[in-house]
Amino acid sequence: MRGHDEGGEDLYVSIPLGGPIYVSDLVGPLTRVPDFETSVIEELESLKEEVYGDVAQVCDEDTSVDELKIIQEDELVSKAFEEAFKVDKLTGGSPNDNSALAVEQSCLQNPEENKKAIVSSESNNNLPGKRKKRKGVSKKNNYFDESYMVKVEQLARIKLKQEEDKACARLHSFNNSIVPGHGVNAKAEKTKHLKSGSVSKKVKATSSYGDDPVQFPEAVLSFEVYHNRKTGSKTQEFLVLGRQFLTEVKDKIYCLTDEIMTRAGKYDPSGYFLIEDVFCNDTRESSNVDYSKTILDWLKNSKNDALEKWEFIVAGEVRQKQKAILGTENKQQLPRFKSLHMQSTRFCDLRFHLGAGYLYCHQGNCRHLIVLRDMRLIHPEDVQNRSAYPLITYQPKLLFKKCSVCKIYKADKVTVDDKWASENPCYFCDICYYMLHYVDRSLLYSDFSVYDYHHE
Repeated sequence: MRGHDEGGEDLYVSIPLGGPIYVSDLVGPLTRVPDFETSVIEELESLKEEVYGDVAQVCDEDTSVDELKIIQEDELVSKAFEEAFKVDKLTGGSPNDNSALAVEQSCLQNPEENKKAIVSSESNNNLPGKRKKRKGVSKKNNYFDESYMVKVEQLARIKLKQEEDKACARLHSFNNSIVPGHGVNAKAEKTKHLKSGSVSKKVKATSSYGDDPVQFPEAVLSFEVYHNRKTGSKTQEFLVLGRQFLTEVKDKIYCLTDEIMTRAGKYDPSGYFLIEDVFCNDTRESSNVDYSKTILDWLKNSKNDALEKWEFIVAGEVRQKQKAILGTENKQQLPRFKSLHMQSTRFCDLRFHLGAGYLYCHQGNCRHLIVLRDMRLIHPEDVQNRSAYPLITYQPKLLFKKCSVCKIYKADKVTVDDKWASENPCYFCDICYYMLHYVDRSLLYSDFSVYDYHHE
């Protein structure tokens, strides 16, 4: 495969949003996928123990939610009445059971009316007429009425406090009685939609992959490819798995040079990735060329020249000028470069710096900057099928130039110094080009240059 899959229709799959925060010139320490997975899992286990450790000590492991008893309101008020009248009996009072039951039911059914009645009774007790009328009541009945009313007032206040607590609690919970589209449920529904709309995004994947579930733990890497001529112009971005082979990513990389060489009949499937001090060569076909062999031979036979160039790469031009003027005893050492087969090398086999620039070379001398931008554990929202990776998360749309004559079809030819063309260079579709330059399959004039036009 070159550029994109030739077989199978495209479908869209969801991946979680978010990603690396880009900071210019920020490069992480040297790492490996297995080391990262181990450190993250250890950190998660440590966090789990810290969060749930204290709870596990306090809570009994045998306690079950099913064993918890929920006390209803009527049970709570009845229990309060029992406690109140139990105290009343101990003090010598003898309230009427029927009247007590009636008051209890009244408190349960009409708490607001009881509240008003209590306030009214308190205000009436302060009237002069009432005070005179109570003088004729016996001390025993007077004691019973006052103590009884105190109990009723206490129970009414308890009931009122319960209602206030319920109203306050509803502000922090979901109430199914609220009309849809209003109140708390409306906010919860809106939050749900916002969450579902921001958790993932759709990316294109081929429908030809099989059923190959991802095994946990698995790392997901963000792999970026940049333009071979336009510095800093990103052309593609992939999500790749830590245990995928490098050839799986190489087959997904799109470059116009591959298309040009294919049309010219000179396509070369060779290529390599240079990551840190390792050349990963594509040697899947017997005709493939090991590009790194020439470089390694030069490093071996021209150590001084190689060291000078390496110091320039590492230190830069300014440091080289300072060294020439001031001199220094510190000498750089050439890395111990080695080569591996790309088709048998996985990302988890390599050491790399997140954010550092590495090299992808193909078609002889077409070189691309590649960056491993981010690394994380796979998320439940990620595609859980290994065969779907690498997933293309970014690729700019191809820019098509239209025919300069018909302004309808895409250009397939471009002419330079064409005397009959309206502009220079001039773009033609196949139909317009042959109509304007050929008669009976014979070229009318040849004092111009013509090239195949490839969309970029």
